[in-house]
Amino acid sequence: MKTRSASQQTFGLLGWIALTALAPAAGAFWMPGAWYASLAKPEWNPPNWIFGPVWSALYLCMAVAAWLVWRKGGQGHALKLYVIQLALNAAWTPVFFGAHQLGAALIVILSMWLAILLTLRAFWRVSTPAGLLFVPYLAWVSFASFLNFTLWRMNP
Repeated sequence: MKTRSASQQTFGLLGWIALTALAPAAGAFWMPGAWYASLAKPEWNPPNWIFGPVWSALYLCMAVAAWLVWRKGGQGHALKLYVIQLALNAAWTPVFFGAHQLGAALIVILSMWLAILLTLRAFWRVSTPAGLLFVPYLAWVSFASFLNFTLWRMNP
């Protein structure tokens, strides 16, 4: 395990937060807007205001989890999986909200779900707290996947 100074640890945490923040930054270009408002939605669809706070908390947990793994000496495989799931996370918004492709977005989110599961397992092997920080993310994306599927079925 590499020993890192306090300043390296602080900059490392800030770096993982900054990298993780790139994924939701895509949302600034593709907002839900009128198209999303016009979709038929299930009764259990959450109110729009809930998504911001939930995702903010999840992104912070994700960044801290990556930082915990990084602190243990890098763990290249685990962190590569992290970047892959983060890229899929970033890809979902332009596919769903930008291109309005519910079916293609479903493929992206299911791929993301698998990448999250693999990342969670890899993180858990390195740091149990890092793995635990990924559990709410996997749960939320499980729900979001089912919502994406339901929207796709309701809006052919």
